[in-house]
Amino acid sequence: MGGRGFETAKVLTIVHKYKINFLILYKLIFMQIFYAPYITGDTYTLDEKESRHLIRVLRMTKGSAVRLIDGKGNLYEGIINDPDQNKCTIVITGKTTDFEKRNYRLHVAISPLKNPERFEWFVEKSVEIGIDEITPLICKNTEKPGIKSDRLNNLIISAMKQSLKAKRTVLNEPSTFKDFISMKPDAILMIAHCDGSLIRRRVSDVYTKGRNAIILIGPEGDFTKEEIDSAINNGFIPVHLGTSRLRTETAGIAVCHSIYFMNQ
Repeated sequence: MGGRGFETAKVLTIVHKYKINFLILYKLIFMQIFYAPYITGDTYTLDEKESRHLIRVLRMTKGSAVRLIDGKGNLYEGIINDPDQNKCTIVITGKTTDFEKRNYRLHVAISPLKNPERFEWFVEKSVEIGIDEITPLICKNTEKPGIKSDRLNNLIISAMKQSLKAKRTVLNEPSTFKDFISMKPDAILMIAHCDGSLIRRRVSDVYTKGRNAIILIGPEGDFTKEEIDSAINNGFIPVHLGTSRLRTETAGIAVCHSIYFMNQ
């Protein structure tokens, strides 16, 4: 039995033993995904970075099957036609629209952090879990408002491919707290803060499965009392994330995880 045949046999054994959905398991083990944001026709030429990874690292050759995502929710099946390590050409053979589309949208507005690596960690892991928009939120206590947009967008693309998603998370330009809460979106609005002297509800008591959600996460030092009051006056519901005091980036991951599980 060939190498791929033997691997498939092992997958079938695992599926039978643990009652795992075969398509999901096959996707997790075998699917190599490449980012192709400008697909318009029957062929696509990968950029140099993706071409080198495909040909030099994965050692794929002419005729090998690959899968592409465009960041707009579409998954493409393709075959390598020209295995050039600088501009590999793929012939498109199939397309799946709205690949694994969720029935809700999640937008987290979160303060940038003094340590940019922690903010990058939040961006990467939230994309893996599932998030539609991230807005860096400039608050009264935000110590370092700047972000590295190019680096964060590269992390988003990498995490999107790693977690087998076809829809790219949008990284918005930083927004002041005042400007952000003045918007009137069609979503359940929540502000997660740490002030135990104020009334706060559990996320699960506020959020309804299938609804869009926008959640505010504050900086080190939390939101000010004035910011909390302003958010409430603009329709945001105060929530807590349990009894533990969480770092900003951990709180961001906690809300992504909570919304994800409430929609399963």
